[in-house]
Amino acid sequence: MTNDMTSGKITPILIKFTIPLVLGNIFQLLYNAADSIIVGKFVGKEALAAVGTCNPIVTLILLFISGLCMGASVLMSMHYGAKDYDRLSTQLSSTMIGGLIFSVMITIICIVASPTFLSLMKTDSAIVQEATVYLRIVFVGLTFTFIYNFFANVMRALGDSRSPLYFLVISAVINIVGDLFFVVVLEWGSAGCAISTVISEAISCLLCGVYIKIKVPILCLGKKWYCFDAKSFLQSVQYGWVSAMQQATVQLGKLGIQAMVNTMGVSVMAAFAAVNRIDDFAYTPQQNIGHAMTSFLAQNKGAGKEDRIRTGFLCGMRIEGIYGVMICIVCFFFANPLMRLFSEDDLVVTYGMDYLRLIALMYLLPAATNGIQGYFRGIGDLKITLYSSLINMAVRVAAAILFIFVFKLGIIALPVAYLCGWLAMLVAELPLLIRKWRVWS
Repeated sequence: MTNDMTSGKITPILIKFTIPLVLGNIFQLLYNAADSIIVGKFVGKEALAAVGTCNPIVTLILLFISGLCMGASVLMSMHYGAKDYDRLSTQLSSTMIGGLIFSVMITIICIVASPTFLSLMKTDSAIVQEATVYLRIVFVGLTFTFIYNFFANVMRALGDSRSPLYFLVISAVINIVGDLFFVVVLEWGSAGCAISTVISEAISCLLCGVYIKIKVPILCLGKKWYCFDAKSFLQSVQYGWVSAMQQATVQLGKLGIQAMVNTMGVSVMAAFAAVNRIDDFAYTPQQNIGHAMTSFLAQNKGAGKEDRIRTGFLCGMRIEGIYGVMICIVCFFFANPLMRLFSEDDLVVTYGMDYLRLIALMYLLPAATNGIQGYFRGIGDLKITLYSSLINMAVRVAAAILFIFVFKLGIIALPVAYLCGWLAMLVAELPLLIRKWRVWS
Protein backbone atom coordinates (compact mmCIF):
# COMPACT_ATOMS: atom_id res chain seq x y z
CA MET A 1 0.00 0.00 0.00
CA THR A 2 1.34 3.42 -0.98
CA ASN A 3 0.05 6.99 -0.76
CA ASP A 4 0.81 9.86 -3.13
CA MET A 5 0.91 13.02 -0.97
CA THR A 6 1.48 15.46 -3.84
CA SER A 7 -2.24 16.23 -4.19
CA GLY A 8 -5.25 16.65 -1.92
CA LYS A 9 -6.00 18.64 1.25
CA ILE A 10 -2.82 18.99 3.30
CA THR A 11 -3.96 19.03 6.95
CA PRO A 12 -5.99 15.78 6.70
CA ILE A 13 -3.07 14.12 4.88
CA LEU A 14 -0.60 15.13 7.62
CA ILE A 15 -2.93 14.07 10.45
CA LYS A 16 -3.79 10.77 8.76
CA PHE A 17 -0.10 10.06 8.19
CA THR A 18 0.97 11.17 11.70
CA ILE A 19 -1.51 9.15 13.76
CA PRO A 20 -0.11 5.71 12.80
CA LEU A 21 3.42 7.03 13.38
CA VAL A 22 2.46 8.17 16.88
CA LEU A 23 0.61 4.96 17.72
CA GLY A 24 3.46 2.87 16.33
CA ASN A 25 6.06 4.64 18.42
CA ILE A 26 3.84 4.48 21.50
CA PHE A 27 3.69 0.72 21.15
CA GLN A 28 7.45 0.66 20.59
CA LEU A 29 7.90 2.69 23.74
CA LEU A 30 5.46 0.41 25.54
CA TYR A 31 7.71 -2.57 25.14
CA ASN A 32 10.69 -0.46 26.20
CA ALA A 33 8.79 0.89 29.22
CA ALA A 34 7.57 -2.62 30.05
CA ASP A 35 11.18 -3.54 30.86
CA SER A 36 11.47 -0.69 33.38
CA ILE A 37 7.99 -1.16 34.91
CA ILE A 38 8.29 -4.92 35.31
CA VAL A 39 11.83 -4.99 36.74
CA GLY A 40 11.01 -1.99 38.97
CA LYS A 41 7.92 -3.70 40.37
CA PHE A 42 9.07 -7.33 40.53
CA VAL A 43 12.86 -7.18 40.92
CA GLY A 44 13.87 -3.89 42.59
CA LYS A 45 15.38 -0.47 42.11
CA GLU A 46 18.86 -1.91 41.39
CA ALA A 47 17.49 -3.76 38.35
CA LEU A 48 15.55 -0.65 37.34
CA ALA A 49 18.74 1.40 37.61
CA ALA A 50 20.64 -1.21 35.51
CA VAL A 51 18.04 -1.13 32.74
CA GLY A 52 17.87 2.67 32.99
CA THR A 53 21.62 3.20 32.67
CA CYS A 54 21.70 0.87 29.63
CA ASN A 55 18.83 2.64 27.91
CA PRO A 56 20.83 5.65 26.61
CA ILE A 57 23.54 3.33 25.23
CA VAL A 58 21.04 1.07 23.47
CA THR A 59 19.04 4.04 22.21
CA LEU A 60 22.20 5.65 20.82
CA ILE A 61 22.91 2.63 18.64
CA LEU A 62 19.26 2.17 17.64
CA LEU A 63 18.85 5.83 16.74
CA PHE A 64 22.03 5.72 14.66
CA ILE A 65 20.63 2.79 12.66
CA SER A 66 17.20 4.44 12.45
CA GLY A 67 18.83 7.69 11.34
CA LEU A 68 20.63 5.95 8.47
CA CYS A 69 17.32 4.50 7.29
CA MET A 70 15.45 7.78 7.77
CA GLY A 71 18.01 9.79 5.81
CA ALA A 72 17.98 7.30 2.94
CA SER A 73 14.17 7.35 2.95
CA VAL A 74 14.21 11.08 2.12
CA LEU A 75 15.84 10.18 -1.20
CA MET A 76 13.26 7.44 -1.76
CA SER A 77 10.40 9.87 -1.08
CA MET A 78 11.81 12.24 -3.70
CA HIS A 79 12.17 9.44 -6.28
CA TYR A 80 8.63 8.27 -5.54
CA GLY A 81 7.23 11.82 -5.75
CA ALA A 82 9.02 12.28 -9.10
CA LYS A 83 7.65 8.87 -10.31
CA ASP A 84 11.22 7.70 -11.01
CA TYR A 85 10.70 4.02 -10.12
CA ASP A 86 13.94 2.73 -11.66
CA ARG A 87 16.06 4.95 -9.42
CA LEU A 88 13.85 4.02 -6.50
CA SER A 89 14.47 0.28 -6.91
CA THR A 90 18.23 0.78 -7.29
CA GLN A 91 18.29 2.97 -4.18
CA LEU A 92 16.37 0.30 -2.26
CA SER A 93 18.59 -2.66 -3.11
CA SER A 94 21.87 -0.78 -2.68
CA THR A 95 20.86 0.62 0.72
CA MET A 96 19.64 -2.77 1.92
CA ILE A 97 22.84 -4.62 1.01
CA GLY A 98 25.14 -1.98 2.47
CA GLY A 99 23.01 -1.64 5.61
CA LEU A 100 23.03 -5.38 6.33
CA ILE A 101 26.82 -5.48 6.20
CA PHE A 102 27.03 -2.45 8.48
CA SER A 103 24.53 -3.83 11.02
CA VAL A 104 26.45 -7.12 11.40
CA MET A 105 29.71 -5.23 11.95
CA ILE A 106 28.18 -2.89 14.53
CA THR A 107 26.63 -5.85 16.37
CA ILE A 108 30.02 -7.49 16.88
CA ILE A 109 31.65 -4.25 17.99
CA CYS A 110 28.89 -3.43 20.49
CA ILE A 111 28.87 -6.89 22.10
CA VAL A 112 32.64 -6.75 22.65
CA ALA A 113 32.63 -3.15 23.86
CA SER A 114 29.68 -3.36 26.30
CA PRO A 115 31.83 -3.23 29.49
CA THR A 116 33.73 -0.26 28.08
CA PHE A 117 30.48 1.61 27.39
CA LEU A 118 29.35 1.10 30.99
CA SER A 119 32.73 2.15 32.35
CA LEU A 120 32.60 5.39 30.37
CA MET A 121 29.13 5.97 31.82
CA LYS A 122 30.56 5.77 35.38
CA THR A 123 28.06 3.02 36.17
CA ASP A 124 27.73 2.05 39.84
CA SER A 125 29.75 -1.12 40.53
CA ALA A 126 26.71 -2.72 42.20
CA ILE A 127 24.88 -2.99 38.86
CA VAL A 128 27.74 -3.29 36.31
CA GLN A 129 27.52 -7.08 35.85
CA GLU A 130 23.74 -7.07 35.47
CA ALA A 131 23.89 -4.14 33.04
CA THR A 132 26.59 -5.82 30.92
CA VAL A 133 24.50 -8.97 30.45
CA TYR A 134 21.46 -6.88 29.54
CA LEU A 135 23.40 -4.85 26.96
CA ARG A 136 24.98 -7.84 25.23
CA ILE A 137 21.68 -9.67 24.84
CA VAL A 138 19.94 -6.60 23.38
CA PHE A 139 22.81 -6.01 20.94
CA VAL A 140 22.28 -9.50 19.48
CA GLY A 141 19.08 -8.16 17.91
CA LEU A 142 20.60 -5.17 16.08
CA THR A 143 20.38 -6.78 12.63
CA PHE A 144 16.66 -7.37 13.16
CA THR A 145 16.38 -3.71 14.17
CA PHE A 146 18.02 -2.56 10.94
CA ILE A 147 15.83 -4.72 8.69
CA TYR A 148 12.62 -3.54 10.37
CA ASN A 149 13.67 0.13 10.35
CA PHE A 150 14.69 -0.09 6.71
CA PHE A 151 11.36 -1.49 5.54
CA ALA A 152 9.32 0.72 7.88
CA ASN A 153 11.05 3.88 6.64
CA VAL A 154 10.67 2.79 3.02
CA MET A 155 6.93 2.24 3.47
CA ARG A 156 6.62 5.65 5.14
CA ALA A 157 8.58 7.21 2.27
CA LEU A 158 5.91 5.80 -0.05
CA GLY A 159 3.18 7.33 2.09
CA ASP A 160 2.20 4.24 4.13
CA SER A 161 2.52 4.85 7.87
CA ARG A 162 -0.17 2.34 8.92
CA SER A 163 1.46 -0.98 8.06
CA PRO A 164 4.52 -0.53 10.34
CA LEU A 165 2.04 0.23 13.15
CA TYR A 166 0.46 -3.21 12.90
CA PHE A 167 3.81 -4.96 13.27
CA LEU A 168 4.77 -2.82 16.26
CA VAL A 169 1.49 -3.55 18.03
CA ILE A 170 2.08 -7.27 17.70
CA SER A 171 5.72 -6.86 18.71
CA ALA A 172 4.79 -4.80 21.80
CA VAL A 173 2.27 -7.39 22.98
CA ILE A 174 4.79 -10.21 22.50
CA ASN A 175 7.45 -8.24 24.38
CA ILE A 176 5.21 -7.52 27.37
CA VAL A 177 4.07 -11.14 27.60
CA GLY A 178 7.70 -12.23 27.26
CA ASP A 179 8.79 -9.81 30.01
CA LEU A 180 6.19 -11.24 32.38
CA PHE A 181 7.22 -14.80 31.53
CA PHE A 182 11.00 -14.38 31.73
CA VAL A 183 11.07 -11.98 34.69
CA VAL A 184 8.08 -12.95 36.85
CA VAL A 185 7.75 -16.67 36.08
CA LEU A 186 11.36 -17.70 35.36
CA GLU A 187 12.87 -14.93 37.58
CA TRP A 188 15.64 -14.09 35.09
CA GLY A 189 15.71 -10.42 36.07
CA SER A 190 16.86 -7.77 33.59
CA ALA A 191 18.37 -10.47 31.33
CA GLY A 192 14.86 -11.83 30.81
CA CYS A 193 13.71 -8.40 29.64
CA ALA A 194 16.55 -8.28 27.12
CA ILE A 195 15.70 -11.73 25.74
CA SER A 196 12.06 -10.75 25.34
CA THR A 197 13.09 -7.58 23.48
CA VAL A 198 15.21 -9.49 20.95
CA ILE A 199 12.45 -12.04 20.31
CA SER A 200 9.85 -9.32 19.72
CA GLU A 201 12.18 -7.44 17.33
CA ALA A 202 12.78 -10.60 15.30
CA ILE A 203 9.05 -11.27 14.97
CA SER A 204 8.34 -7.65 13.98
CA CYS A 205 11.04 -7.88 11.30
CA LEU A 206 9.61 -11.15 9.94
CA LEU A 207 6.04 -9.84 9.77
CA CYS A 208 7.18 -6.71 7.96
CA GLY A 209 8.98 -8.75 5.29
CA VAL A 210 6.02 -11.10 4.76
CA TYR A 211 3.58 -8.19 4.42
CA ILE A 212 5.74 -6.45 1.80
CA LYS A 213 6.01 -9.69 -0.17
CA ILE A 214 2.23 -10.05 -0.28
CA LYS A 215 0.88 -6.48 -0.32
CA VAL A 216 3.49 -4.03 -1.66
CA PRO A 217 4.37 -5.00 -5.26
CA ILE A 218 6.52 -1.91 -5.83
CA LEU A 219 8.93 -3.26 -3.17
CA CYS A 220 8.98 -6.82 -4.55
CA LEU A 221 12.17 -6.39 -6.57
CA GLY A 222 12.98 -10.08 -7.06
CA LYS A 223 16.52 -10.49 -8.41
CA LYS A 224 16.94 -6.71 -8.36
CA TRP A 225 17.42 -7.00 -4.59
CA TYR A 226 20.90 -8.34 -5.39
CA CYS A 227 21.77 -5.29 -7.48
CA PHE A 228 24.31 -3.05 -5.79
CA ASP A 229 25.09 0.35 -7.27
CA ALA A 230 27.95 2.14 -5.53
CA LYS A 231 26.76 5.61 -6.56
CA SER A 232 23.25 5.01 -5.22
CA PHE A 233 24.64 3.57 -2.00
CA LEU A 234 26.91 6.58 -1.52
CA GLN A 235 23.88 8.86 -1.97
CA SER A 236 22.06 6.91 0.73
CA VAL A 237 25.11 7.13 2.97
CA GLN A 238 25.37 10.87 2.36
CA TYR A 239 21.76 11.46 3.42
CA GLY A 240 21.66 8.70 6.00
CA TRP A 241 24.97 9.59 7.64
CA VAL A 242 23.92 13.15 8.37
CA SER A 243 20.57 11.97 9.74
CA ALA A 244 22.27 9.23 11.79
CA MET A 245 24.81 11.65 13.21
CA GLN A 246 22.00 14.02 14.13
CA GLN A 247 20.18 11.22 15.96
CA ALA A 248 23.41 10.02 17.56
CA THR A 249 24.36 13.54 18.64
CA VAL A 250 21.10 13.85 20.55
CA GLN A 251 21.70 10.54 22.28
CA LEU A 252 25.36 11.28 23.02
CA GLY A 253 24.15 14.32 24.91
CA LYS A 254 21.80 12.08 26.87
CA LEU A 255 24.69 9.72 27.59
CA GLY A 256 26.65 12.63 29.00
CA ILE A 257 23.67 13.55 31.19
CA GLN A 258 23.28 9.92 32.27
CA ALA A 259 26.94 9.78 33.30
CA MET A 260 26.37 12.80 35.56
CA VAL A 261 23.17 11.29 36.98
CA ASN A 262 25.11 8.12 37.80
CA THR A 263 27.16 10.12 40.33
CA MET A 264 23.99 11.12 42.25
CA GLY A 265 22.99 7.76 43.76
CA VAL A 266 20.69 4.86 42.91
CA SER A 267 17.45 6.67 43.89
CA VAL A 268 18.15 9.56 41.50
CA MET A 269 19.23 7.08 38.81
CA ALA A 270 15.94 5.19 39.20
CA ALA A 271 13.90 8.43 39.11
CA PHE A 272 15.79 9.60 36.03
CA ALA A 273 15.16 6.25 34.30
CA ALA A 274 11.43 6.47 35.04
CA VAL A 275 11.08 10.10 33.92
CA ASN A 276 13.00 9.33 30.73
CA ARG A 277 10.45 6.65 29.89
CA ILE A 278 7.57 9.08 30.51
CA ASP A 279 9.37 11.80 28.56
CA ASP A 280 9.81 9.38 25.66
CA PHE A 281 6.02 8.95 25.48
CA ALA A 282 5.50 12.71 25.68
CA TYR A 283 8.25 13.72 23.25
CA THR A 284 7.96 11.02 20.59
CA PRO A 285 4.67 12.29 19.02
CA GLN A 286 6.36 15.67 18.51
CA GLN A 287 9.09 13.86 16.57
CA ASN A 288 6.47 11.90 14.64
CA ILE A 289 4.72 15.07 13.50
CA GLY A 290 8.11 16.29 12.26
CA HIS A 291 8.70 12.97 10.47
CA ALA A 292 5.28 13.18 8.81
CA MET A 293 6.22 16.67 7.62
CA THR A 294 9.48 15.25 6.25
CA SER A 295 7.75 12.57 4.14
CA PHE A 296 5.11 15.01 2.91
CA LEU A 297 7.60 17.73 2.01
CA ALA A 298 10.07 15.30 0.40
CA GLN A 299 7.42 13.87 -1.94
CA ASN A 300 6.33 17.37 -2.92
CA LYS A 301 9.97 18.44 -3.32
CA GLY A 302 10.44 15.58 -5.78
CA ALA A 303 7.26 16.65 -7.60
CA GLY A 304 8.41 20.30 -7.69
CA LYS A 305 5.34 21.62 -5.82
CA GLU A 306 6.81 24.50 -3.80
CA ASP A 307 3.40 25.92 -2.79
CA ARG A 308 2.47 22.67 -1.04
CA ILE A 309 5.83 22.67 0.76
CA ARG A 310 5.11 26.05 2.34
CA THR A 311 1.50 25.23 3.26
CA GLY A 312 2.49 21.81 4.58
CA PHE A 313 5.09 23.35 6.88
CA LEU A 314 2.56 25.80 8.37
CA CYS A 315 -0.02 23.02 8.90
CA GLY A 316 2.59 20.85 10.60
CA MET A 317 3.65 23.64 12.96
CA ARG A 318 0.03 24.19 14.03
CA ILE A 319 -0.33 20.50 14.84
CA GLU A 320 2.96 20.59 16.82
CA GLY A 321 1.73 23.55 18.90
CA ILE A 322 -1.62 21.97 19.77
CA TYR A 323 0.03 18.74 20.85
CA GLY A 324 2.69 20.60 22.91
CA VAL A 325 0.01 22.32 25.02
CA MET A 326 -1.93 19.08 25.56
CA ILE A 327 1.04 17.01 26.72
CA CYS A 328 2.23 19.79 29.02
CA ILE A 329 -1.10 19.65 30.88
CA VAL A 330 -1.06 15.84 31.17
CA CYS A 331 2.52 15.52 32.48
CA PHE A 332 2.22 18.42 34.93
CA PHE A 333 -1.03 17.43 36.61
CA PHE A 334 -0.56 13.64 36.52
CA ALA A 335 3.11 13.51 37.55
CA ASN A 336 2.46 11.47 40.71
CA PRO A 337 0.45 8.58 39.20
CA LEU A 338 2.79 8.47 36.21
CA MET A 339 5.81 8.05 38.49
CA ARG A 340 4.07 5.39 40.57
CA LEU A 341 3.72 3.24 37.48
CA PHE A 342 7.46 2.67 37.79
CA SER A 343 8.19 2.69 41.51
CA GLU A 344 6.53 2.86 44.94
CA ASP A 345 9.74 4.12 46.56
CA ASP A 346 8.73 7.54 47.98
CA LEU A 347 12.14 9.11 47.40
CA VAL A 348 12.24 7.95 43.77
CA VAL A 349 8.70 9.28 43.20
CA THR A 350 9.50 12.66 44.79
CA TYR A 351 12.63 13.14 42.68
CA GLY A 352 10.75 12.11 39.56
CA MET A 353 7.78 14.43 40.16
CA ASP A 354 10.04 17.46 40.62
CA TYR A 355 11.82 16.67 37.36
CA LEU A 356 8.72 15.80 35.33
CA ARG A 357 6.67 18.87 36.29
CA LEU A 358 9.46 21.25 35.31
CA ILE A 359 10.16 19.63 31.96
CA ALA A 360 6.42 19.51 31.17
CA LEU A 361 6.30 23.32 31.20
CA MET A 362 8.86 23.38 28.37
CA TYR A 363 7.22 21.05 25.83
CA LEU A 364 6.32 23.85 23.40
CA LEU A 365 10.02 24.38 22.68
CA PRO A 366 10.73 20.87 21.30
CA ALA A 367 7.41 21.10 19.45
CA ALA A 368 8.83 24.07 17.54
CA THR A 369 12.28 22.55 16.96
CA ASN A 370 10.85 19.23 15.72
CA GLY A 371 8.62 21.02 13.21
CA ILE A 372 11.50 23.10 11.89
CA GLN A 373 13.74 20.04 11.62
CA GLY A 374 10.99 18.17 9.77
CA TYR A 375 10.97 20.96 7.21
CA PHE A 376 14.73 21.00 6.62
CA ARG A 377 14.85 17.18 6.35
CA GLY A 378 11.98 17.24 3.88
CA ILE A 379 13.72 19.65 1.49
CA GLY A 380 16.94 17.60 1.75
CA ASP A 381 18.95 20.09 3.86
CA LEU A 382 19.93 17.61 6.55
CA LYS A 383 23.12 19.41 7.58
CA ILE A 384 21.08 22.13 9.29
CA THR A 385 19.35 19.51 11.45
CA LEU A 386 22.75 18.10 12.40
CA TYR A 387 24.30 21.45 13.29
CA SER A 388 21.31 22.60 15.35
CA SER A 389 21.25 19.27 17.22
CA LEU A 390 24.97 19.60 17.96
CA ILE A 391 24.35 23.06 19.41
CA ASN A 392 21.41 21.76 21.46
CA MET A 393 23.39 18.91 22.99
CA ALA A 394 26.57 20.91 23.60
CA VAL A 395 24.66 23.63 25.47
CA ARG A 396 22.57 21.04 27.34
CA VAL A 397 25.59 19.10 28.62
CA ALA A 398 27.53 22.26 29.51
CA ALA A 399 24.53 23.63 31.41
CA ALA A 400 24.07 20.31 33.24
CA ILE A 401 27.70 20.36 34.37
CA LEU A 402 27.26 23.91 35.66
CA PHE A 403 23.95 23.33 37.45
CA ILE A 404 24.85 19.91 38.92
CA PHE A 405 28.45 20.38 40.03
CA VAL A 406 28.66 24.15 40.60
CA PHE A 407 25.17 25.24 41.70
CA LYS A 408 24.33 21.82 43.25
CA LEU A 409 20.72 21.83 42.02
CA GLY A 410 20.42 18.04 42.08
CA ILE A 411 17.88 16.46 39.73
CA ILE A 412 16.29 19.89 39.09
CA ALA A 413 19.45 20.77 37.13
CA LEU A 414 18.36 18.39 34.35
CA PRO A 415 15.18 20.11 33.08
CA VAL A 416 16.89 23.51 33.43
CA ALA A 417 19.76 22.22 31.26
CA TYR A 418 17.25 20.91 28.69
CA LEU A 419 15.64 24.36 28.57
CA CYS A 420 19.02 25.94 27.77
CA GLY A 421 19.62 23.42 24.97
CA TRP A 422 16.23 23.93 23.32
CA LEU A 423 16.56 27.70 23.42
CA ALA A 424 20.03 27.53 21.84
CA MET A 425 18.65 25.24 19.13
CA LEU A 426 15.89 27.70 18.27
CA VAL A 427 18.37 30.57 18.14
CA ALA A 428 20.40 28.55 15.61
CA GLU A 429 17.44 27.45 13.46
CA LEU A 430 15.19 30.51 13.29
CA PRO A 431 17.49 32.77 11.18
CA LEU A 432 17.88 29.97 8.62
CA LEU A 433 14.13 29.40 8.55
CA ILE A 434 13.45 33.13 8.13
CA ARG A 435 15.89 33.20 5.20
CA LYS A 436 13.97 30.34 3.55
CA TRP A 437 10.68 32.11 4.25
CA ARG A 438 11.91 35.19 2.40
CA VAL A 439 12.78 33.00 -0.57
CA TRP A 440 9.21 31.63 -0.51
CA SER A 441 7.83 35.19 -0.48
